[in-house]
Amino acid sequence: MFSKLIIATGNNNKYREFKQIISETAGNNFADEIIFAPELAHMTVNETGHSYSENSMLKATAWTQRSGLPCLADDSGLEVDALNGAPGLYSARTVQGNDNDKVSHLLSQLKGCSNRNAKFKAALCLCVPDEFILITEGLCSGTITESPRGSNGFGYDPVFIPDGYNQTFAELSGSIKNKISHRTDAFRKLKAILFK
Repeated sequence: MFSKLIIATGNNNKYREFKQIISETAGNNFADEIIFAPELAHMTVNETGHSYSENSMLKATAWTQRSGLPCLADDSGLEVDALNGAPGLYSARTVQGNDNDKVSHLLSQLKGCSNRNAKFKAALCLCVPDEFILITEGLCSGTITESPRGSNGFGYDPVFIPDGYNQTFAELSGSIKNKISHRTDAFRKLKAILFK
């Protein structure tokens, strides 16, 4: 469908995950070449939107304007019921430091809490120059563990057990995670619109 497609993220883990999701969900029909945005140029897009959808659109449109190429961007977050949906939109920015610091902060907030229900949400924006902007949203529900488990994945994956499983995202293989994740849910919806 596209000869070149930019994945608008500076996170190499997320870029690799998107390549796997696209490959496993759409095969070779989606893009001939999938480009990691920092390999094309250095640009920071301020995530000033008030929703995942707004932030994904800010990133996708900025990179499309910069490159003249189709661009896929996401914004996502972990919403914990006992924390009234936090960290949510600020999941990546709620605490200074690395992923371990963010996970430790989350677990400290939930210490002694019996309600561990949570969900990952994602919004994808596909921006194609002079043609269209398409946004879809995805969801994966689950629970938060008492302590981190597993070494796969990134972000809050070591403490999130998706519904129907006994393992965290970080314990599951990438191929299993990519069948059930919030990003995959959003991408399937996007693909269904494009290929209907």
